Amino acid sequence: MNPDDLRRLEEVGTEVQIAAGQILTERGHPGTGLFVIVEGTVVVEAPEGTRELGPGAVIGERALLSGTRTARVRAASDLRVVVVDRAAVEQLCADPAFASRLATASYPVDRGTFLSSE
Repeated sequence: MNPDDLRRLEEVGTEVQIAAGQILTERGHPGTGLFVIVEGTVVVEAPEGTRELGPGAVIGERALLSGTRTARVRAASDLRVVVVDRAAVEQLCADPAFASRLATASYPVDRGTFLSSE
């Protein structure tokens, strides 16, 4: 996703604070929206491995496509995130170019580093 896409998500979302250690998503649970990290880091525990992601990362986009969360995400530090609900994401996805970029946003190389692989 590009900076304009992130701004669009931030415009329709709600900024919230999340304390270190809190769980943002649990694998297998329904996907109701996504998160954009503004400040802080999370640890993503997914079948393909464990990653740490920080500012600018989008979390939860896969669940909007598949219907269920594919990873457990925990706040590694205190976070400031923008929460965007499914309805707002669906409205943004009326733009096919935005929808395409969101669909390919999962785990780009420059957004995080694998901590371990399973």
